[in-house]
Amino acid sequence: MKPALSRLSSAALLCATAIATPVLAADASVDARLTARGIQFEVDADGDYKVTYSYKQENRTQLVFVSGRTEHVNGISIREVFSPAGRVAADGIDGAKALALMADSRAKKLGSWELSGDVLYFVIKLPDSVDGAALEAAMDIAAETADNEEIELSGEKDEL
Repeated sequence: MKPALSRLSSAALLCATAIATPVLAADASVDARLTARGIQFEVDADGDYKVTYSYKQENRTQLVFVSGRTEHVNGISIREVFSPAGRVAADGIDGAKALALMADSRAKKLGSWELSGDVLYFVIKLPDSVDGAALEAAMDIAAETADNEEIELSGEKDEL
């Protein structure tokens, strides 16, 4: 288990950089749940909520995103929480590692490993009706799981 953590707004990191891409409309329900929990966030160009976790004892950070939009499956509104853990090529994620990640996904009670392009993510899909505490718990799980895998894949690098 990770030591106590704090969340930092990465807005300070982006203050010096202008974003030319317009930000998609944010979801007021996510905004309200994160704000009620005291979670600092920014909305990225895709409309996703971006939170930076800081593991001070380990001198590491980890990004976690809450999707700014939902998908509907059989009348259930689903929202994703996701956190990057590695890059396929740069971190040598080959067939054997992919099979190991699939087996690890089977053992997880909440969330699984997914690829999007060249990036490995830990993804948790939740009914959008979860309250702020459950959303925050999912974010904590995604951050810790992805950061632990990033350490395993790349050692001391802290790039994602």
